[in-house]
Amino acid sequence: MRDHLYLTLAAGLTAVLLLPLHATAGQSFALDSTQGLQPHGVTVEAVTYQGRKAVRVLPAVAASEEPQAAKNGEGGGIVVLPATEFQDGTVELEVAGKPRAGAAGGARGFVGIAFRVAADPSKYECFYLRPTNGRADDQLRRNHSTQYISMPEYEWSRLRKETPGVYESYADLAPGEWTRIKVVVRGGKARLYVNDAPQPVLLVNDLKHGNGKGAVALWIGMGTEGYFSNLRLSN
Repeated sequence: MRDHLYLTLAAGLTAVLLLPLHATAGQSFALDSTQGLQPHGVTVEAVTYQGRKAVRVLPAVAASEEPQAAKNGEGGGIVVLPATEFQDGTVELEVAGKPRAGAAGGARGFVGIAFRVAADPSKYECFYLRPTNGRADDQLRRNHSTQYISMPEYEWSRLRKETPGVYESYADLAPGEWTRIKVVVRGGKARLYVNDAPQPVLLVNDLKHGNGKGAVALWIGMGTEGYFSNLRLSN
């Protein structure tokens, strides 16, 4: 039986923090409302996408301004779920990502999940997808369909340069389509699963921030229009 995720809440704030997120048994977040969510470098809006209630996340600046506004090579930003404290366990959710209108040619619809987010929200671990790579005609691009990063020190570009092929892999993806992802974290190791596959598509045996803990957050990269729904946490 899946254990309940215990949320650390100050007395009297339980209703304020949980009800807007429609939490169920302290471990499920429908993500059909923006109330209580904490965006950093992005905007968030409650929408219906492909018949499903969700939140849409976009970079906080216009597409033409993103390259100049980005604080790092990833661009984009995160949306922190309040009162989540995650160290080891499982994160499951549905995501959909595609290049936003006006995005540069290198946009891939980068969308994913950040975990162990520190009090300084620029520091976190993350798995994300590049949906436009999943069915590309170029094999090398397909090999870059999923990615692990550890911000702010280990962007994708540094990991690819220093250890090519180790922190990214192939998965069958399509831009703009709902995709189920699951991240399993134990100590310094993490596994990424896509669309209920029995085997992980990406293994990380050396999480760069070690065995830390922190919040859970929705993540998008530069030039992305991202959608998120039905996030579940368990031990």
